[in-house]
Amino acid sequence: MADSPSSLSDRRLAPRRQANFARAAIAIAAVLLTVLAQWGPSSGLSYFGNTSFGSEILRDGFIRWRASTAPEPRILVVDIDEASLAAVGPWPWSSSRIADLVEILLGRYEARGVALDIVREKAGDTEGDMRLRALATHGPLVLGQVFDFDYEGKRPQPLREGVLAGALPHLQPRARQADGYIANHAGLKGARHVGNMGFVPGKDGVLRHVPLVTRFEGRDYPALTLALVGCCSGARLPSIPDADHMRIPYKRDWNAFTLVSATDILDEAIAPSSAKGRLVLVGSSSLGLGDRVTTPHAAKRPGLGVQAEILSALLDRQEGKTPAPWPGRLIACAFALASALLATFAFPRLPAWASVALLAAASLLWLGAAYAIAPHDPLFSTTGPFATNLFLLAVAVPYQWQMAQRRSRRLLGTLQQYVAPSVVRELLRSDLEDPLAPRLLDVTTLIADMEGYTTQVEALSMEESARLTREFLDCLTGPVIAGGGTLDKYTGDGLVAFWGAPLPIEQHADLALDAARAIVERVAALSRVREALGHPPLRVRIGIESGPAVAGDFGTSFRSIYTAVGDSVNTASRLEQAARDFPHDVIVGAGTVERALRHRFLALGERRLRGKGKLTALFTPAQFPPSRVVPAAAVESRS
Repeated sequence: MADSPSSLSDRRLAPRRQANFARAAIAIAAVLLTVLAQWGPSSGLSYFGNTSFGSEILRDGFIRWRASTAPEPRILVVDIDEASLAAVGPWPWSSSRIADLVEILLGRYEARGVALDIVREKAGDTEGDMRLRALATHGPLVLGQVFDFDYEGKRPQPLREGVLAGALPHLQPRARQADGYIANHAGLKGARHVGNMGFVPGKDGVLRHVPLVTRFEGRDYPALTLALVGCCSGARLPSIPDADHMRIPYKRDWNAFTLVSATDILDEAIAPSSAKGRLVLVGSSSLGLGDRVTTPHAAKRPGLGVQAEILSALLDRQEGKTPAPWPGRLIACAFALASALLATFAFPRLPAWASVALLAAASLLWLGAAYAIAPHDPLFSTTGPFATNLFLLAVAVPYQWQMAQRRSRRLLGTLQQYVAPSVVRELLRSDLEDPLAPRLLDVTTLIADMEGYTTQVEALSMEESARLTREFLDCLTGPVIAGGGTLDKYTGDGLVAFWGAPLPIEQHADLALDAARAIVERVAALSRVREALGHPPLRVRIGIESGPAVAGDFGTSFRSIYTAVGDSVNTASRLEQAARDFPHDVIVGAGTVERALRHRFLALGERRLRGKGKLTALFTPAQFPPSRVVPAAAVESRS
């Protein structure tokens, strides 16, 4: 039983639906990778900011590229460096010596406030401890203490050294839970301004986040720099959205901060203007004291420099200089969606290398976008869209290549008998979903036939007849294929060809006329060879007409054929038959004359063609000489 038209249509559309479904599934999976990178289990900040490793590495690169060398005028870093230890004595210094340092900074140099990046877990001289406690209670001095965050449970016993101080009067909505602490000795427990110096690097050893507020046994404690900003501003500590995991922006490296040696302060050797009105951090960069951490800038940077980075960021917040918040996660998902959609619609129309280049360009574009977004959103994953593009590279490109190969085999199997290889290649690169589907196109049809075929072969053997037919068809076929035409079929001693399908061509009329001229010349050359052997001359009749026609695969489930049907095709056939009444080998219809741009024509008058109700105007190319069929004997007698 023959298939119905609807079943044939469904059979044709089924592979397309399957391909569209597969492309959609690939696109959805690719976008989900970015969504999971932004909101999945591994995307959120674990304690101390362990986010996606690749995302953090990329952010580190952004920090290094963006790092400013401009001096920080609001902060002074007083370093208990190797020179200070050599001049004053080894660590630990006496409480009186530390108190002298603080009093000089606050009095002689009129510093705005001082924070000690130092823990005094053991009591010093009584007088010095009293001075420090008084300064930390009534003056702008912040003492340091360290909280321990042992989330992996490596310590057999939690740390409990010294006496905690400086708790906030109210709990913050967000705070990092601590497991232990190292605080100052009991002689300093009355100090009102005390801050946490502690932080724990990420799993890769790089310090990127710090807790601004730490919770221990139901009470909240500020970070050292937060306590310094609070005691100097006199304002109540506001609610901090990232109090448990502030990302350190690292806008400046260690050498961008104003740094003085502690001995220069004790000796009052610097100009008072260099410290006046600044917030001062006192600590040590000495390798002997071991306060070194790895930052995005470099390894083994002084922890004192990290405190300076945090303090600079908090001052920017206080002054409203932080970058405006952007929805980085949503932007990343939107970019991934755009990449997936671009791949879905572009990959079927591109070769594999171009698809890879497109993904590379999209990745570079996202690199620039992530660089711009990173300061505005500390939480989004910078590498999410890269995961999307990598998935598309690993899955979508091979899938589309496989589909292209399958499509190529199908097209080649159907069209390689009809069109030039260049046309097939162009079809494979085209964006046509089904190039073989019947479509209404503007085409030029050429129909060629041998005049007097019966007379030519009646005196020939079967082998000679076959050779003549083959050589004649070669004369017709070569120019058609070379001119980008589509070979419809052979008609015994002739052929039908057309231009403008399966690919639309703007100058299809001129290309058909070029092919007709080449056919006439080839047939003339073949005729001369045969005449020299004593055979009668050959003549080709060609009819050409242009106009709308439906071109496509009109085959059945038993056999496939690519052809064109329409009134212009029928007219070309009638014009070829009319050529027997004219001395011209090529007869052209009005449609071709209207469309030709490079050829001139001679009008041959009007004629009523078979099957036509109206008269049809006939033309011949002016460049083509009329055919003069003269017997060879007559030629010899003339010469």
